[in-house]
Amino acid sequence: MRETLVSVGIDVGTSTTQIIFSEIQVENMASGARVPEFKIVDKKVIYKGAIYFTPLASRTQIDAVKLKEIIQGEYEKAGILPETVDSGAVIITGETARKENANKIMNMLVGYAGEFVVATAGPDLEGILAGKGCGAAAASDKEGKFVVNLDIGGGTTNIAVFKDGDPVDTACLDIGGRLIYFDKEGRLDYVSESILKLAEHKGIDLYEGMVRDEKTISDIVKAMAEVLYESVTVKVNKALELVVSKKGKLLKKETPIEKVSFSGGVSDYIYFNEEEKDSYKYGDIGVLLGRAIRKRFDESALSVMVPEETIMATVVGAGTQTMDISGSTITFTGNLFPIKNIPIVAVTPAEERSEDLKSILREKLSWYTLEDGKQWIAVFLKGQKSMSYKKVQDLAVILTEVLEEHFKENEPFLVLIEEDLAKVLGQSMLLQLKKKRDVICIDGIKVSGGDYIDIGKPIGNGSVLPVIIKTIVFNY
Repeated sequence: MRETLVSVGIDVGTSTTQIIFSEIQVENMASGARVPEFKIVDKKVIYKGAIYFTPLASRTQIDAVKLKEIIQGEYEKAGILPETVDSGAVIITGETARKENANKIMNMLVGYAGEFVVATAGPDLEGILAGKGCGAAAASDKEGKFVVNLDIGGGTTNIAVFKDGDPVDTACLDIGGRLIYFDKEGRLDYVSESILKLAEHKGIDLYEGMVRDEKTISDIVKAMAEVLYESVTVKVNKALELVVSKKGKLLKKETPIEKVSFSGGVSDYIYFNEEEKDSYKYGDIGVLLGRAIRKRFDESALSVMVPEETIMATVVGAGTQTMDISGSTITFTGNLFPIKNIPIVAVTPAEERSEDLKSILREKLSWYTLEDGKQWIAVFLKGQKSMSYKKVQDLAVILTEVLEEHFKENEPFLVLIEEDLAKVLGQSMLLQLKKKRDVICIDGIKVSGGDYIDIGKPIGNGSVLPVIIKTIVFNY
């Protein structure tokens, strides 16, 4: 039996805010009396809203009143009432996530749908979500190649590398289409600090208040395009170090790149760069930057793929849910349930077997670390069938050490594992703890990095937990 859900996606980004509504068909794939297993079987966009400039009250605050008016207006145009929406995703991304009132905005938007996935995405997570949304992750899985996606917005470029469908590396650069913009008279009204440093390094005379000079602007967008090219090829040099984001990093030197895709607002002018005649349509360098990037990558030997989504890659559609039941071989302490909207860090089977698992876990946990501190995170592993007791103990030692290092207060540990190992793994972790805290370890769950999890109150005399996995649905 199929069920139709109405889903909404709201993306509040550095430059633009977008909203989109979808109908998602879900079907119970389990037969007979088995535990229900709902899967997405079809999805169609029923309304794409206009793209708005993200309203700012100042350079440090989002204009909450105007943003709310935009969202309310799009609901009215779509003919959809908030109470009729079943699921959705609010993603606050890029420089907007750093605004002083970002959390207030996030909480304000929760009222616009049912079971929202609500996330203030840091640069690493945003890059992963965009890479999934544009199709780079799927291409890496289908072709078995290292595929990198560069999500180029107004303030940052979030980079994610995928192999076999999984994220393996991330980076973030202060390169974007709105880091230089002009007033109505054509003077440079704003130039970001990072771009000023890059201009000085390249010997380009660029400063706020100057009259727009075509050669100077051409030189700086070429320099920015070159930096992006170097970020996925040479990976380390002086120019790159000047524009790496404060909380970001560069790709690992050893990460191989075999195919490139682009998403974000600037990407439309990479793929469709001849259609826009007004180079300064938005009062910034976005159009010119897109053209310069395409020219630089066309001159290289890298294979450039055309993505399935560009500007709406981060949140096309929205979250929907599949329900699962984690069975009796589980571990949980404390009365913490229900818990909602916990982001999932997924470790691949190859990473599980790596001698460098500790470092891999530390890095992946850092992807979800926000500017104002850490948030609760679930770690997912596949595990191994018939895993020996010693291997389970070794895994418990590593997980406990890294999680205690990351969560220095008394935050609970939440570990998900696909194989039937949760009881012994969870109990082993409890024995390793340096100080008392709650541990939840559940199995029979299969998720991906970038998903979110809800866990309900125990049922069946406390022997099982109802689990909802929320997947950000980008395209189908």
